[in-house]
Amino acid sequence: MTPQGVTIDGRGRRALECARMRARPLLAAALVLIAAPSLRAEAPAEAARALIARYHEDATTIDRARTLLEGALENERQVDTMIALSYVNFLVGDVRATTSDEKLAAYDRGREIGKRAVELAPKSHDAHLWFAINTARWGQTKGILRSLFLVPTVKEEIATLLDLNPKSLRAHILAGNVFLELPGFVGGDRAKAEEHFKKALEVDLHFTAARVDLARLYIASGRHADARRELQRVINETAPTFVADCTVKDIPRAKELLASIKDKS
Repeated sequence: MTPQGVTIDGRGRRALECARMRARPLLAAALVLIAAPSLRAEAPAEAARALIARYHEDATTIDRARTLLEGALENERQVDTMIALSYVNFLVGDVRATTSDEKLAAYDRGREIGKRAVELAPKSHDAHLWFAINTARWGQTKGILRSLFLVPTVKEEIATLLDLNPKSLRAHILAGNVFLELPGFVGGDRAKAEEHFKKALEVDLHFTAARVDLARLYIASGRHADARRELQRVINETAPTFVADCTVKDIPRAKELLASIKDKS
C-alpha cells in the first residue's frame, strides 16, 4: 500500500514489488522458527512410533525407540513422550525381555512413566491406558494371587478409561482380561470378560489381540469349536490393525492355542 500523497513511478513500483517478493520467504522462515519448538517437542514420540510400527521386521527398533524416548525425557517433560515411553516399555516386556525379572522391570518402568503422565494429564486417555496395562501386566507376570493389591487400581483405571471413551478398544480388552484372569472370589467373571472382548471387536474387527483373547475365554469355558473359529480368523487375517503385533504376537499365540486343543471336541 502506498501512503496518500506519495506518487511512485514505474521503476519505483517494480522495486517495491521486488522487495515484497524477497520478504515473503523471510516471513515464511520466521513462521517456521516460531512453530519449531512445538514441532521439536513432538518429534521424539512421533519418531518412536514410526520405529515400533515395523518391529516385526526388526525387533531392535523397540530398543532404539526406548533409548530415544529416555534421552528426550532427560531434557523435557512432554506428556506425549511419557505416553510413548510407557507403551514402548510394554513392548519391551512383551517382546524383548527374555526372563521374568526383565519383564517385571520393563512393565514397572512403563507403569512408573505412565503414572507420571496421568498426574500431568489426568484427562489423557492414553496416559491412563498405558499406566493401567503395564500395571496389570506387571501383576500378571508377578502372579495373580501375589498381586491382588493392584486389582483396585486396575479396576479404577478401567472405569476412568471407559468414562473417557466408552468405545476404547484397548480398555475393553484390558477389562476382559481382568475378568478372565481373576479368581471368582475377587471379581473374576467369564460372562463379563466375553462381553468386553466382543465390544472390542465391535469397535475393530481386525484387532487380532482381541480375537485371541476371546478364543482363550472360549477354551477356558470348554467351547473349543468357537475357539478354533476365532483362532483361524486370526491366522487368516489379511488386514490386521497392527501388523507388527499380529505378526510377532497374535499369530504365533493363535497357532499355539490351536495346537493345544487339536484333539478336543
